[in-house]
Amino acid sequence: MSVGHTEVTTAPVVSCGEQHEDCGIREVLDRIGDKWSVLIVVELARGVHRFRQLQRAVPGISQRMLTLTVRRLERDGLVTRTVHPTVPPQVEYELTAMGHSLTHLVRALADWSAEHRDAIAQARQEWDAEHPDSGIR
Repeated sequence: MSVGHTEVTTAPVVSCGEQHEDCGIREVLDRIGDKWSVLIVVELARGVHRFRQLQRAVPGISQRMLTLTVRRLERDGLVTRTVHPTVPPQVEYELTAMGHSLTHLVRALADWSAEHRDAIAQARQEWDAEHPDSGIR
């Protein structure tokens, strides 16, 4: 428990009412929580990117995965795609207003990760020492 935390929280983080359904939240979290979407949002928060710029800015992403990810983000209303009528066509991607509203949450998660990185590494070492044959890494 953190300093000053004196009771156990039992209320759900998200409540959808009486039903035990996810209210569509799972679908949104799956998109935002996939391997590439957050990294693309972080890059686009810096400004408009052309496809190749975005690909270079996100190490390890394949052309196909980048295409799929930006299309999904566009479908969800987080990214806009602008095709300029040049030869060859230039395509630019940028965050929508809704996409920009996500950036403060991504920043908060990054800050939390940086703040707790050492404690998480220590907890992992301790757990691994207690469970050497778990296969979890």
